[in-house]
Amino acid sequence: MYDALLGGSHNFAVDRMAAEMGTKLVPDLPRLALSNRAFLRRAVRFMLDSGIRQFLDIGSGIPTAGNVHEIVHELDPRARVLYVDIDPVAVMHSRTILHGNERAGAIEADLRKTDDLLAAVRETGLIDFTEPVGLLLIAVLHLVADDDDPAGKVGALREVVAPGSFVAISHLTSELRPEDAGKLSANAANENRVGIHFRPKDAIAAMFEGWDLESPGVVELPVWRPESERDQHEKPGRSLGLGGVARKG
Repeated sequence: MYDALLGGSHNFAVDRMAAEMGTKLVPDLPRLALSNRAFLRRAVRFMLDSGIRQFLDIGSGIPTAGNVHEIVHELDPRARVLYVDIDPVAVMHSRTILHGNERAGAIEADLRKTDDLLAAVRETGLIDFTEPVGLLLIAVLHLVADDDDPAGKVGALREVVAPGSFVAISHLTSELRPEDAGKLSANAANENRVGIHFRPKDAIAAMFEGWDLESPGVVELPVWRPESERDQHEKPGRSLGLGGVARKG
């Protein structure tokens, strides 16, 4: 669905139908997808500038336009990227896209089962947890129910990564547009049988507990270190997404 909203080619008819339905409910939904993608790009570049050379993208889906390994390898072809997703179809397509790329891979794992996920990551040999890593939790934690403790999952990952590592989180929010958030949440539950949890800012900020937040903190996606007017896909004050980047001291 995310790829369909971005106008990508790695999606299926059911994804396009879901994207169309969501856009009917909230017409500027595609702008949110673009805004999230731009935030990902800026966060990855920030981590690269900070010396990170290995990236763990959890909840990656199918790598779509402007994906992580393309951003990373443009600067350093030796850097490593591992995509992780719960959907075997997404992982299969990811592996097809990455075929022949020894510096990038994709595995199937569930963020809610953190120990199993970390074991699978180690088995690949792509990520060395004794060195700083860039954790990417982009548009995934709002798929984790409160009962599964999304903040706790981020904390478990923090315990494993080396000092100097970074985490980037983007998350759907009910903070600014509760009515639109309610429409999309209800539609996802009723039509797609997917639980999407639009959370207030305080709940999203709590996911960074134990990390040192980088300026400007947890903010609307288009407000996080925009590089140009092209990053302003959404008008500040109207974004349905919040994001932030933090470092492990």
